[in-house]
Amino acid sequence: MRHKTIMTSKYLPFSLLFLLSWIITFGICPTVGLLAKLGCSDTCGSVRIPYPFGIGPGCSLNESYTIICASSKPYLSSLNLEVLKVSLRNLTVTVNTPITASSCSSGAQTGAISSWRSNSSDLAGTPFFYSKTYNKLVLFGCGTAVLLNQNNNKILSGCTSICKSDTPPQPININSTCYNCCETAIPFDLPKYHLNFTASRFNRGTIRSRINGTSSCSSVFLVDQSLSPVTYSQSMHSVPVVLAWTLGRDDVQAIYPCPYIITYLELESGENMATFRCTTCGTEPEDIYTNPYLQKFQCGTGTQLLLVRQRHPFLLHFELNNVTHGASAGIGVLIFVAASFTLYELVKRRRDKMIKEKFFKRNGGLILQQQLSADDIVINKTRIFTAKELDKGTDHFNENRVLGRGGQGTVYKGMLADGNLAAIKKSKKVDESQLGQFINEVVILSQVNHRNVVKLLGCCLETEVPMLVYEFIPNGTLDRLIHNDEEFPFTWSVRLKIAAEVAGALAYLHSAITIPIYHRDIKSSNILLDEKYIAKVSDFGISKSISIDKTHLTTQVRGTFGYLDPEYFQSSQFTEKSDVYSFGVVLVELLTRKKPASLSGSFEDSHLGLAKRFLVMMDENRLASILDPQVLDQRIEEEVIAVAELAQRCLNLNGKERPTMKEVAIVLENIKLSANPANIQVNFETQGFEKGESESVISITNPSWTTGR
Repeated sequence: MRHKTIMTSKYLPFSLLFLLSWIITFGICPTVGLLAKLGCSDTCGSVRIPYPFGIGPGCSLNESYTIICASSKPYLSSLNLEVLKVSLRNLTVTVNTPITASSCSSGAQTGAISSWRSNSSDLAGTPFFYSKTYNKLVLFGCGTAVLLNQNNNKILSGCTSICKSDTPPQPININSTCYNCCETAIPFDLPKYHLNFTASRFNRGTIRSRINGTSSCSSVFLVDQSLSPVTYSQSMHSVPVVLAWTLGRDDVQAIYPCPYIITYLELESGENMATFRCTTCGTEPEDIYTNPYLQKFQCGTGTQLLLVRQRHPFLLHFELNNVTHGASAGIGVLIFVAASFTLYELVKRRRDKMIKEKFFKRNGGLILQQQLSADDIVINKTRIFTAKELDKGTDHFNENRVLGRGGQGTVYKGMLADGNLAAIKKSKKVDESQLGQFINEVVILSQVNHRNVVKLLGCCLETEVPMLVYEFIPNGTLDRLIHNDEEFPFTWSVRLKIAAEVAGALAYLHSAITIPIYHRDIKSSNILLDEKYIAKVSDFGISKSISIDKTHLTTQVRGTFGYLDPEYFQSSQFTEKSDVYSFGVVLVELLTRKKPASLSGSFEDSHLGLAKRFLVMMDENRLASILDPQVLDQRIEEEVIAVAELAQRCLNLNGKERPTMKEVAIVLENIKLSANPANIQVNFETQGFEKGESESVISITNPSWTTGR
């Protein structure tokens, strides 16, 4: 730990105070020690079992951490799971978990939808959680795997495999397509979960299994992220799963008053659960024999005293004298602290200022200031807020000011110094390697000027994680309007207007600004509605600005299940057509008022995603069976069918066959205006389009709720 202290005569007493307290509190780091309590074994077979875990009664912190060693294999007694590894640094325990979510079906069984579900072990009431950081969801088979909240069946994550006949599941590689398999991240730390598998409607069993009557097997499981994909096999009966273990403040202080730090688990409820961890002496590897959870082996004089007793009894008197002198110095330090409280407050304020300056510089504040000063247009649009101003405007980030929570962070309602309302997005974490790009995107987004894009007012860079400040949009999200607002008259004209506005905004971002921006998370909950129910595209937390190749290769697929482009999911290559697919799902939501991924409704609704069900209905010429009854009106039949056919084009599994967002926007404008020929002339230049592009109007002359296929 390093502290910057101004070595002036004014602050010299405080410098001495810090030095004395540091010496007394921390002492010298030992290089050896024991993992377990005295009198307890620290290994079972080849697995090391460090305290607070312990083998047998009396050797662990409590019963939850008790290990039973049977046949040289350690088992966590509270869960009856084999322990493979315990990490003090990561606060994790890796356990061997049976694969319960698997089944084999005959190739001849192709008539009905094949699906099944399994439950995880319930960790509720224990200090353990299934770790989001160290696990991933893996599917071996042809179909869709979904991770669900076991309490309310809410879909948390999922993936869909690309099916290929006579091909066994292949190793998952980010640079190549995986057939009959897929994997995805876990969004939250979970006490329990459901796993749900639905076999592909279009490919149940391989060609060989259908001819020979052999079986085709599928498996869905959580697994340790560090497990190499090449080790996956359909013959596996168990896999390593990482559990995060937690300690409360009382737990670490019951062990002994160890120096601790606080880390947080991200729960599905949106809350962050604090867990306390005793600090180690330094950055030594985990296989060094030290354990910060044991007082007698913690850094400091207590450690030295025990080691002296064990190794050099004749030096015990010398060490005891050192301990006595340390205690006397500690009393003097306490008196000095009481007399120097005012000086401490002054230094604390200066330290806080230095920390803010450090964060401001690290977060790219100097770069942003240079870009602002070099561009008069940007400087009038972008503002750098202080942490104090945002803290005051949100009443110290009061929970009553929360507008919403998501995987990226929390959004608060705040009032700025000029009296205007704002939405302040406080992220949970930041990738320091991406901070330079973050600043560039702030500048780019601040130049975006479109009535259907939420305006970025500025940012705050004085905090550990940068905060973004957006204009406040009062009427909530399109998702709420579609699925939860039964009172609002959600007419066809309102739906069509919103669809055209969102399409125009995305077309503008893709093709009408100097550096195109791909949103990457288009969904109804990221479309806000102002006081006049004008649509505003929001949440550019994972957006990318693309300057040359129009393609972005990512190392981790991001987005929302139900809206993700299948091509992007499999190849990790995001293009403008990936936004088009997600917008197609939003169009289907507007047409049907159904959720993209839901377990409510009929059996078929529960096991096929909305996009897939919609395409099936279009293929079978049964569009009316999936439409919202409110749009089944003969007077708007042609317009509804036209939008449905447009959505079908947007959802084409081949990205190259999808229209561009510019084409989509033009088609929707023409559909919207077709009911009123007098207004057919529209100024497309206001959307950044050429006049000639308005000629690509779609034909809307199909009667009787058929799609003309």
